[in-house]
Amino acid sequence: MIEILSSILASDVLNMGADVRRMQEAGVDSLHVDIMDAHFVPNLSFGPAVSAALKKEFPCYHQDVHLMMDHPENYIDTFIANGAGAVTIHAEIPGNVQEILGHIREKGIKAGVSVKPGTDAEAIRDLLPLCDLVLVMTVEPGFGGQKFMPDMMPKIRALREMGYQGQIMVDGGINAETAKEAVAAGADALVMGTALLKAEDPAAVVKACKALGD
Repeated sequence: MIEILSSILASDVLNMGADVRRMQEAGVDSLHVDIMDAHFVPNLSFGPAVSAALKKEFPCYHQDVHLMMDHPENYIDTFIANGAGAVTIHAEIPGNVQEILGHIREKGIKAGVSVKPGTDAEAIRDLLPLCDLVLVMTVEPGFGGQKFMPDMMPKIRALREMGYQGQIMVDGGINAETAKEAVAAGADALVMGTALLKAEDPAAVVKACKALGD
């Protein structure tokens, strides 16, 4: 089964609730909440208050929180308290990634690790037993609306060849066409931003992408 996640980074900040509701009605499974600290990536986005507001308005909607931060360990408990159902950190951070992943799992939610385009799958081999999901970035993280990088597909295949059976998520430039490449490579979760929020018929896009898993 293919999971579709809507990136709130692509939403209209002044009408985020309406955008989320529209995505929910279109059949989107989960929300993808990108948190950027302007250090790990050259951009600044939301904070825990956004997760809390989404949880209050959409209490049953799963939030997949992607922490693009140098020191995510300082904020994980806060995001969990404010509604995160999964927290993904980056393999490239300076802290103890294994320890942080273990802490996330101890809190009873899904733990994930993300890799930038320049990071090989081999670099996270030892982390896979601690991960419920792996997020493969198909653009350089930091900004929405970038072009999909097809040369990331071998990384997905490599993870499957390692025997990883957890969820593999892709994020960056995903639309109805690039989704086909990602699913064919072994991905089973698609983060969609502009291609979904700006679509004339989001429900049709969701239906087409989910059908890739049949």
